[in-house]
Amino acid sequence: MNSFVTGRRLARELGEWRSGAPAYRALAERIRVLLMDGRLSSGARLPAERELSQALDLSRTTVAAAYSKLRDDGYLESVRGSGSTLQLPGRERGEHSLQHSLALDFTKATSPAYPGIQAAYAAAVEELPNYLSHDGFDLVGLPDLREAIAQSYRDRGLATSPDQIMVTIGAQNALNLITRTLYSPGERILVEQPTYPHALDTFTQAGARVIAFPVRQDGGWDLPEALLQIRRAAPTLAYLMPDFHNPTGMSMSLHEREYLAAAASREGTVLVADETTALLDIDRGQMPPMATFSPNIISIGSLGKIAWGGLRIGWIRGSREVLAQLLRNRPAVDLGTPMMEQLVATKLIQDMPSMMASRSLDLRRGRDTAIRLLKEYVPRWQVQVPDGGLCLWINTETVSSSALALAARAEGMGIVPGPRFGIDGAFERYLRLPFSYSEEQLSEGIQILGRIAHGVGSDPLRMPLQAVI
Repeated sequence: MNSFVTGRRLARELGEWRSGAPAYRALAERIRVLLMDGRLSSGARLPAERELSQALDLSRTTVAAAYSKLRDDGYLESVRGSGSTLQLPGRERGEHSLQHSLALDFTKATSPAYPGIQAAYAAAVEELPNYLSHDGFDLVGLPDLREAIAQSYRDRGLATSPDQIMVTIGAQNALNLITRTLYSPGERILVEQPTYPHALDTFTQAGARVIAFPVRQDGGWDLPEALLQIRRAAPTLAYLMPDFHNPTGMSMSLHEREYLAAAASREGTVLVADETTALLDIDRGQMPPMATFSPNIISIGSLGKIAWGGLRIGWIRGSREVLAQLLRNRPAVDLGTPMMEQLVATKLIQDMPSMMASRSLDLRRGRDTAIRLLKEYVPRWQVQVPDGGLCLWINTETVSSSALALAARAEGMGIVPGPRFGIDGAFERYLRLPFSYSEEQLSEGIQILGRIAHGVGSDPLRMPLQAVI
């Protein structure tokens, strides 16, 4: 069934959409941006003209003209009596994006496969016959893999036993299971602002009331605001990425970790620490896992960022009581983690030091290359150098990153604009740029950004939006 977008929700997603262009053109352009970067899905039904005009305090004529332009451009299909449905021109309805047609795709913060992964698969194939008597439906995880994961936490200074580990089909699957188990409709979830967009997607699909507190590159996590939100709103869950935060690349200090863990514990909020990027260190050094500071913190890990995105292996570390709750609910989400992938993951985690060293070397090279190229081709843009992670969080000054994303697509390049990481249209003048690509790809992509940035600023239809943050 196609989703229906209410006028209220669309107004929230639009954020500060007005520009120097006529209102109907600016509105149509902004809806197109939301469709292109995935904030609105192909096949979604837009609100009626009257409903949207009331939500935006616009004339119905303006909304009608915007819808008409979208239809003329091939982004909207209207059927009398059935409303207006978004579509991606030239693609099948319901397809999420056009990224398969892109020559340069910077929409994913991911790395090529770890060189040792082929050997890990070969070793797993040899072991697989020993497990074929198993029914194959594994809701908890193989003992050897859970022990290897537990040992990786112990190596980071956090005492962990295998029965505190549940193996999942990637980190997103883990977050979905946690949300479905611990969240109840009508409750609130606290997130960072900006934050990982697929976490927002998970919470939105659960019907959660999402509240946020800032993460600023010049000031870190806004601890007083986080405490205020926890006390005032009493959120059930708080979702954090404490290490090499996506998209900013920042890491929490010891003080920030201790403060947030204590605040959540006092108020009964369950902290969910997404540590999928925690091992992507370049020159920071080891930091203790978030769960070091409270036994009530749930940790999520994955091999997707450090080994290979195609290896869908993640895990949850939590108390035995929480894992028992998750186990009861898991069959409604999935029926277990594949055996072959678990065997591969066991080999890789046992080789973790080599994998971390290899990845760190590649990321250092990519980060330094991207910084050098940005200074050369877009020197006015501001970027702080992260000490780990996969991406740069770039202040594009006067350039709208949504307009930049559309212009980049015309050049065959995909980028994710800042508002995809925020709430209510925030971060219009920010852009996430992964640096985990080859030097040739980074050079070509950043040269394209330098070339189109000037055009975006001078085109009346693509004038920068009003201040958002």
